Amino acid sequence: MTYIFEGMTQEQAELIARQWHYDGKYAFYDMEADEEDLKEFLDPIARGNSKYTITQHQELTGFISVNQTDPQTCDIGLGMRPDLTGKGLGTEFLKEGMEFVKYAYQPKKITLSVATFNQRAIKVYHKLGFEDGETFWQDTNDSSFEFLKMTYQ
Repeated sequence: MTYIFEGMTQEQAELIARQWHYDGKYAFYDMEADEEDLKEFLDPIARGNSKYTITQHQELTGFISVNQTDPQTCDIGLGMRPDLTGKGLGTEFLKEGMEFVKYAYQPKKITLSVATFNQRAIKVYHKLGFEDGETFWQDTNDSSFEFLKMTYQ
């Protein structure tokens, strides 16, 4: 599979935020589930150049956010279109996302945080070499959730 990474437009941000809805416990990842996250995602100034769309065959399949926390580290966040999740596509999706980050930012390490209930994603991250770090609690979506910090070097 070959994915194309491009800067996210306002129209794409609106589409993702308003129309992408996940099933069951994964509804946690709906952009509208957290007002603060939604506001940042939809604000072109707050979004800046840190969010990219991922397309395949001219179809929007996901997005990646990249925050360069220091010259050697990029912290990423990923989102796959809801109808594509749970179908075994995550490994290739993440692999190409990591290649994009390595090429565009040249970090020595890549970090990410994932809700600990999301064992489906954690399995994919482990498969591609991410290692577990510390867990922490974060207030989001009108509650507090446990997250796992993971690192790839």
